[in-house]
Amino acid sequence: MSPPKPTHTPPADVTLYWLPLGAGGHCIRLNGRIFEALQARHQHRPVRDLYHSALQVRLGAQRFVIEMTPVPGGPATDHGVVREGPVGSRLLGRSPLFRYEVRRWRDGTIPDLAEAVTGPHVVSADATRAREVLRLAPLVPALVWGRDESRTGEMWKSNSLTAWLLAGSGHRMEAVGPPAHGRAPGWHAGLAVAARRNAAAILPTCPG
Repeated sequence: MSPPKPTHTPPADVTLYWLPLGAGGHCIRLNGRIFEALQARHQHRPVRDLYHSALQVRLGAQRFVIEMTPVPGGPATDHGVVREGPVGSRLLGRSPLFRYEVRRWRDGTIPDLAEAVTGPHVVSADATRAREVLRLAPLVPALVWGRDESRTGEMWKSNSLTAWLLAGSGHRMEAVGPPAHGRAPGWHAGLAVAARRNAAAILPTCPG
């Protein structure tokens, strides 16, 4: 009897990138610095660098970029959009000018990747977790960007998506976070909302 053939597991990884907030856009970067200076003064803490996060998921020969961005103007382009949500308020969100989109973009690109700080951070090399990140992307709550609808103490932002996906797909988050002396607005909100979802999933069902 011939020996069983070894089971082949396709290569997979989930990679996190940290980009300076407003990379490639002077106006956004300046406004971010002003906002952070005001926040630091109000909270009596040092001013920190602000970061935006993006994920790349590789599963075998497939590669996806996952991030939250404003809905672009102009002709429709296939960026693998799987979710949309309002910016500022649900009333404003009725206009395309005040909406964001969640992309699960196959063979996509990350703008200003060359400016990523500390380089790529591989948070897992596990096919099961990679598949789970991809599965969860369309299920992220479509909360209002820039508001604290979930009462986490922090506004929902693009970093919330990244934190929600990593925590919800079973990654250990203790060692995952922004670079030293930096801050990722919305990160805590994503962790908190994911923790509530995970807790609800394991609650025992009471008999009827």
